[in-house]
Amino acid sequence: MALRTTALLSATLPIRLSVEDDLSNMTPESRFSSVVEGGVLLGALRRLQETQQDFKFTVKEDPDVGLLLESVNGVAGNEREQTYWEILSDSSGEYSRLDVVTDPNVSLLARIGCYKRKTNEHIILRFSTWRQQ
Repeated sequence: MALRTTALLSATLPIRLSVEDDLSNMTPESRFSSVVEGGVLLGALRRLQETQQDFKFTVKEDPDVGLLLESVNGVAGNEREQTYWEILSDSSGEYSRLDVVTDPNVSLLARIGCYKRKTNEHIILRFSTWRQQ
């Protein structure tokens, strides 16, 4: 059993990740990381943070929904300003929002502790607002 577990954990899959900010003129950043086969997005983000000094993120834990993406590179979502980090998946040119939870305070929160990547998937961390434009 231990050998099988070790073999599974040693198989890593590449992941492409972009950081975008819809609210500023920031140039989107593309990064590459990996995640163990069957691993979750949180693992890829941690691996990226460990290997690239200019990438940082924080999470907060909600007892009901799990780990939520709180900030990326020092930019945090803010309820008063109605901003948040959304996580998008780009598979074959179609974007979809991942694991969004609406909390009682109307903010959108992106869960990262349970999402498993798909083959050839591009993950986008986008700083955005839920305000009506």
